[in-house]
Amino acid sequence: MIEKIYQFYIQNPVVTTDSRNVPGGAIFFALRGDNFNGNLFAKSALDAGASVAVVDDPAYCVDGCILVDNSLKALQDLANYHRHKLNAKVIGITGSNGKTTTKELLFAVLATKYNVYATKGNLNNHIGVPLTLLSVGPETDIAIVEMGANHPGDIKELVGIAEPDYGLITNIGRAHLGGFGSFEGVIAAKAELYEYIVLSGDKVFYNRHNDLLSELVMRFNLQGKSIPYDTFFQDVEVVRGSNSHFLRLRVIIDGSSIEIQTSLIGDYNAENVLAAITVGRFFGVDMNDIKAAIQAYRPTNNRSQCVSTTKNTVIMDAYNANPSSMEVALRNFAKLDSPNKRVILGEMFELGQYSMEEHRRVVELLRELDFTNVILVGKGFESVCDNFLYFSSSDECLLHLKDSPMAGSTVLLKGSRGVQLEKLTDVLLYDNC
Repeated sequence: MIEKIYQFYIQNPVVTTDSRNVPGGAIFFALRGDNFNGNLFAKSALDAGASVAVVDDPAYCVDGCILVDNSLKALQDLANYHRHKLNAKVIGITGSNGKTTTKELLFAVLATKYNVYATKGNLNNHIGVPLTLLSVGPETDIAIVEMGANHPGDIKELVGIAEPDYGLITNIGRAHLGGFGSFEGVIAAKAELYEYIVLSGDKVFYNRHNDLLSELVMRFNLQGKSIPYDTFFQDVEVVRGSNSHFLRLRVIIDGSSIEIQTSLIGDYNAENVLAAITVGRFFGVDMNDIKAAIQAYRPTNNRSQCVSTTKNTVIMDAYNANPSSMEVALRNFAKLDSPNKRVILGEMFELGQYSMEEHRRVVELLRELDFTNVILVGKGFESVCDNFLYFSSSDECLLHLKDSPMAGSTVLLKGSRGVQLEKLTDVLLYDNC
């Protein structure tokens, strides 16, 4: 059956799971979810121009449909089938923090020499990874596939679809504890990428100064299949002393000192930059091109962004948050030489039974770092907010900021995406908002 579907794909290699967006000739996969059933829209997808609709409910199998046992499994199998037709090398990236930034930096660096495709947006789950692979064409030299995980076995499932040649775990932190059950569960889940590489892949790239990753490399006997970041440079340091909030690195390579000025906020992004340098050098990209690509990269989508106006400077890092990323963001902000620093934190989701404990730890860290101008947003902070200003939602916080405007401040915005702290940016940056 997959071979039959693939014949439609060869004729027009476009796949969609959204009946509202059906490019002419696309293959429509009718997926199911807790609150939707794509089978209901198979006919409308065909009417909109789909070449074929893949369904798993015979009640909706009309002319132009292919009936399968499970539409999601068919999508994944099609992606894996296509993977075996590709000549591209596949790099799989996962990690608790920094995987999207690392993916984008790798893309910027490798694209100076190769035809590269990388995961768009956050299409990094059991649906997004197949869609990513099915967007990779025969002209692609390297495909960078981001892999996210919320539960044990997620990465194992995704590497089984993508079959990466190379693996990179950015780091392992206290993220999605509700789904993984414990920090040990997080470690085991992320390590599923290493487990695949040791059996079927080529190399892993890793930061040897990360004790946990080094331990996993040893545990899986990956020493002969590993490329530490410092394989291609002798030393690295963060350059201090400028008024800029942006990360600046000095890297010693082949005896020469090279300074790289990034547009990324936070020392914690240094290892993401070093990952890009390492992978680029491994694939033979010239160091001058690597430097230029990293310096030209601009973060988007509320990740490590810094925006300044005459009113305030806002460090926007509110695409996602977990206890590990929250800690490094606060510690980095504490080190910044900026007057009148203020902190607005949104709650962290998907922590399950650990939620109160982890939110209390954040409040304790705020005290440890001597932050006094603090606003906490979201019910996760409600019972642990101490004497800090608290609002249950970003909408409530927005009303407060309109009534009590901030000015002349450097403001850190950090929280989980669902808190929608981005609603606050305009009132922080501009008057009359």
